[in-house]
Parts: sequence; structure tokens; C-alpha cells
Amino acid sequence: MSRRKTLVLATHNIHKQTEMKFILSRLGVTVIGLDQFPEIKSIEETGTTLIENALIKARTVHELTGLPSLADDTGLEVDALNGAPGVYSARFAGEDATFEDNVNKMLIALKGIPFDKRRARFRTVLAFVDSDSELSEDGVIEGRILNKARGKDGFGYDPIFQPKSYDITFAEMTSEEKNRISHRARALDKMKKILKTYFEKGEFIE
Repeated sequence: MSRRKTLVLATHNIHKQTEMKFILSRLGVTVIGLDQFPEIKSIEETGTTLIENALIKARTVHELTGLPSLADDTGLEVDALNGAPGVYSARFAGEDATFEDNVNKMLIALKGIPFDKRRARFRTVLAFVDSDSELSEDGVIEGRILNKARGKDGFGYDPIFQPKSYDITFAEMTSEEKNRISHRARALDKMKKILKTYFEKGEFIE
């Protein structure tokens, strides 16, 4: 496995892997997930910010594999909840919460709040770690939380998140539509431009 032509995605989440591999498909390197490293178990996210958690995951996977590693941490920030759940989005309804558990808790938390007061945003922070480089990028998309789930695709809070200027949720979009506008896509587009130079020319990233 060529060190300079392989990028490890520091996630066990198959949905994230699929999205990230699709967006990075033209990078010209082999993009693999943690399913290729069964010895790497769940990485405890002990940070209090998205960037701290992304770096924890990227540094851990790089240390264990010796390969360039890319990690993301994503949070849903809801204005009516003072920015919550934010960094705790994946475990909003508890440590072992399912996507449905989190969605249901969000709908209950916002019950009775009018649509124009349900502003929210998805924020993704990416961290890239290699032996001589660490860097980060972020991506944000604004929208609102609906009062009921719509759509069957996507994951997480996608069925109740309606992006600004759209009348459908992420879960009602095709993967191609979502990957053109999503928070993760926006962060990856920024990161991809830097990594393209890194992998093609072997230049260090300052």
C-alpha cells in the first residue's frame, strides 16, 4: 500500500465513508475506511469542540496505520436550543442513541416552536494528519428544522433538516444532490484542493 497514494478516512460510519469517498473520488489516490483496519476500534471523542474531536480521530488513526488520515466531526447547531446539540449531536439522545432516537428527541425539544424560529445549521470540521502536516477546514450549510421527518435517504438528522433555499430535506435529495451542497461537501472541497497538491507533488503543507 503506497503511503503517499493512500488516504485513510478515520471513521467507522459507512454513510460518512460513502459520502467522503464520492467527493474525493477525483483526488487520484486510494481512499479507504476503517473497515480495512478491524483492529482499530471505536475512538473515544473526548473533545469539547468539533476540531478537537476531528484531530483526536485523525491523529489516532495516523499513529496506528502510519498513513495520511482524514477525520471529520459534524454538529447540528439549533438556534432555539442555544446552539445545541453541536458537538454532542451523535449522542443527543444518549450514548447509544440511534439516528431515529436523536431525530425524535429534536422534534420533542422544538415542539410548538414556529418554523421561522427553527433556524439551524450543519457544521463539519475536517482534520488531516500526516507525519509532517496537520491542517483543518470547515463547511457550513444553513437551514431549518421541520416539525416531522420527510424522506428515506441520508442519515442522522437529514430527514428533518431543510437547507436554505430548498423546499426538500437532505433525506429527500439524491446523494448527488446532497453532495453538491452539504456541509461535508463544502469542507471536503476546500480540503481536496490542498490535498491534491500534497499527493501530486509531494509538497509539505504548512
